[in-house]
Amino acid sequence: MASDVARFVGDIPEHYDLGLGPVIFAGHAEDLAQRVEVHNPTLLLEIAAGTGILSRQLRDRLPASVRMTVTDLNAPMLERAQTKFRPGEQVEFQTADAMVLPFRDNSFDAVVCQFGVMFFPDKDRCNREVLRVLEPGGSYLFNTWGSHADNPYGRIAHETVASFFPDDPPQFYKVPFSCPDPEPIRASLAEAGFVDIETVFVERQGVISDARAFARGLVYGNPAIAEIRGRGGVDPDKIVERIATALRHEFGPDPGHARLKALVFEARKPD
Repeated sequence: MASDVARFVGDIPEHYDLGLGPVIFAGHAEDLAQRVEVHNPTLLLEIAAGTGILSRQLRDRLPASVRMTVTDLNAPMLERAQTKFRPGEQVEFQTADAMVLPFRDNSFDAVVCQFGVMFFPDKDRCNREVLRVLEPGGSYLFNTWGSHADNPYGRIAHETVASFFPDDPPQFYKVPFSCPDPEPIRASLAEAGFVDIETVFVERQGVISDARAFARGLVYGNPAIAEIRGRGGVDPDKIVERIATALRHEFGPDPGHARLKALVFEARKPD
């Protein structure tokens, strides 16, 4: 059930990990890992794990006896994630579609997902699949981005990329910020059968040590680059330079500080 907006392939994983990871993902991964730790899981599944930014924090934080299964739809992302782990660590990697999980019922006592839900074309189906593979009483924890207004780096990327293609603006940067309202997600979780659904807004600051490096990640570190190249006629590096200028204008000279706002969801499968 893959879609173009979820195709993180080619050299995207490297740009995603190095350009975007330290600025926008690492801090929220720390927050989510702390929340998972509270639940004391023994069999943990991560879906849409990407390049393992959250995976690494989970492995560092949880007891060595916890068995982690780390999955993503895109094998190149998982290949990048595997480089962060040493032989013998209790981590298994497997490509998997979050809407058709290749695991038996009641296989895990916790499932976690960092900034992946927005890309799932059938979120209701994913919620049913997560419920199915959870043990009774198991927990599902995940986060989503707030709106462009709450995450101005996303607005800058979207508006700048679109300015180069006024007749057919790329749409990728609408997708990561497409779930800013918690209520539809809460309703979907409840419909799937989850209980004790909790939502909290988490605000952090992302430190942009190098605006150009971050801008390069925003262009080359996601499927937006395929939209840009598909339209043709524009050197992507010119978009990088314009985004870097806009970032410095918005957040100040390097190092800049960008407001990041996410929603964190926790839900439980009934006993």
